[in-house]
Amino acid sequence: MASRPVVQALPLYADGMRIGLLGGSFNPPHAAHRAISLFAIKRLNLDRVWWLVTPGNPLKDHGGLHGLDQRAEAARRIANDPRIDVSCLEAVIGTRYTFDTIAYLRRRTSGLRLVWIMGADNLAQFHRWQNWRRIAAEVPIAVIDRPPQSFRALSSPAAQALANFRLPESRAGRLADQRAPAWTFLTGMKLDLSSTGLRNLDGSWRK
Repeated sequence: MASRPVVQALPLYADGMRIGLLGGSFNPPHAAHRAISLFAIKRLNLDRVWWLVTPGNPLKDHGGLHGLDQRAEAARRIANDPRIDVSCLEAVIGTRYTFDTIAYLRRRTSGLRLVWIMGADNLAQFHRWQNWRRIAAEVPIAVIDRPPQSFRALSSPAAQALANFRLPESRAGRLADQRAPAWTFLTGMKLDLSSTGLRNLDGSWRK
């Protein structure tokens, strides 16, 4: 695979924009990724959401991981919204960990107001992420509720450690303007799909 110039890996943007970052393997991308993104745009008052398609999650087995270009192309088909951009930035700049990606974006796009978006299942194991405390100190975080993960997520080591920095859901629209650490927990997202579940149901998602 030919390397991509960084300028192409970064979606178009203008200083002052409020950008949500949704990272993941997208193996496969599915309707919940799109629904979460549109939900976040509305509730967090974002201009756009960038899907950061990772070469491979360090915390996951890569045995069933499809090719990066294949996943990115499938993501673009699923996104199907001008406010959602798909990027393979991490493969271009050679990062494996979220902190390194965020640190790069903070340097390169200092005029943006960034928000990291994650599901409640990720908050439950956020304390296992490389440099998780530094991630929280660099960028505000929006956690999307995924029942029945709510209790496990909110009682997790990371949620407890960051409890004093939690923004009430009623103020979620201001999250992008907050100085990190800051996070909020968004409820009301009903769609329940997962990439693992889809792969188990149908291995032919590559269509």
